[in-house]
Amino acid sequence: MKNLKMYEPDDKMITLIKDNYSVLQALGSFGINLGFGDKTVNETCEMNGVDTYTFLAVVNLQLNNVGNFEDDEKISVPTLLRYLKASHTYYLDFQLPFIRRELAESIDENDTMGQLILKFYDDYAHEVQRHMKYEEKTLFPYVQSLIEGSPASNYTVETFSKHHEQTDKKLRELKLMIIKYLPTNAKRNNLLTATLYDIYNNEEWLRHHADVEDFIFTPAIRRMERRHKQNDVTNNLTTMIRKSDTEQAEPISEREKDVIIGVVQGLQNKEIADKLCISVNTVITHRRNIARKLQIHSPSGLTIYAIVNGLVDISSVKL
Repeated sequence: MKNLKMYEPDDKMITLIKDNYSVLQALGSFGINLGFGDKTVNETCEMNGVDTYTFLAVVNLQLNNVGNFEDDEKISVPTLLRYLKASHTYYLDFQLPFIRRELAESIDENDTMGQLILKFYDDYAHEVQRHMKYEEKTLFPYVQSLIEGSPASNYTVETFSKHHEQTDKKLRELKLMIIKYLPTNAKRNNLLTATLYDIYNNEEWLRHHADVEDFIFTPAIRRMERRHKQNDVTNNLTTMIRKSDTEQAEPISEREKDVIIGVVQGLQNKEIADKLCISVNTVITHRRNIARKLQIHSPSGLTIYAIVNGLVDISSVKL
């Protein structure tokens, strides 16, 4: 039975395991080996090169289903990435094949219903493999590039398509089919009962894996994306300032400044014309002259120019 408490760095690792043996599966994914004696959680994590705060965040979420990580800057993304990669290896290379063998041994090869259930399991396993392989091929390399400071420009964590709910539903259906429709004799009943028990544990593991991705990993990636975007803006501003200091461009007129402000505010040409009481053609001419003088041809570039030159306040600009 779980001992529901929030574990801390100074708690003994052996106490955590004795209270909650289900944490044993997480140790391997973090790269923590057994044989830690009476060391604390913090000592054990440090000995294995694991960020203690992130380890406890995952463990306490698993045991107590609590935690708010939306703005938690202490989470270590490299530690999480290593944990999720190792979890995939455990699940794909061991857990799924292990249950498949158990199920096959529990079913009479001449039992049509049993063979249908086995096929249903294979379809379920294929769906899980497809989802995890997608993460390994697309999501994880993107996160690694974020860590290294050079993320792909055509991808964000919001494009991360989750199928946890769909796979969870298939696993629930599999359990019900075994319980309701699969006849067994006394010889096979113990095998099938043990397999069913492992499927229940598998369902719990998969739910926790999805929770870590949804409630800890994804918010952490969003924060990294925001920081990278802010850094890009800062770098562009710095470049613009240096350029303005070294180059004497043709001066921008007051009317052209008004047009730039309208563009930064997201106004269309007609809206700018109405606001400044000029014609649309005049607005278009001003925009051509602005592009020629500044060599800036995009609204985002004009936004940076406007911030640098004090035409708008940076706090009023939506990044």
